[in-house]
Amino acid sequence: MKLTHAPLRLTIGAFILNSGLSKRSLEGEAAAGMHGMAVGAIPQLRQFEPDRFAKLLSRSEIALGTALLTPFVPSLLAGAALTAFGAGLVQLYLKTPGMREGNSLKPSQAGIGLAKDSWLVAAGLTLMLDSLTHRRLTR
Repeated sequence: MKLTHAPLRLTIGAFILNSGLSKRSLEGEAAAGMHGMAVGAIPQLRQFEPDRFAKLLSRSEIALGTALLTPFVPSLLAGAALTAFGAGLVQLYLKTPGMREGNSLKPSQAGIGLAKDSWLVAAGLTLMLDSLTHRRLTR
């Protein structure tokens, strides 16, 4: 990991790791609510039972947060994982009714929490592009 990537990776990694740890015990109505929202954006997730979905999401967030916090995980790999995760959250924002004002991309008051996940995509792409550009320049 490049030193210049550390602030981005540490901040986002700690946040995502904490989010994953807080979802470890989600069951019942809480898991069903989260699953229902995810299915609305990504219908293929319907194949998972809500409790199983919550556990998979928790484990995925823990793995991603840990990868971002671990210095020997290449920024290219961590950035790719962060981009994919963030893209899923952006899809949730775009496809969930009530998250945007009318037909625009502007978030409604309810959508601000999800709209900010676009930053995760930007951060992931930054890690990837910087890694790729740095490799090309050092050859």
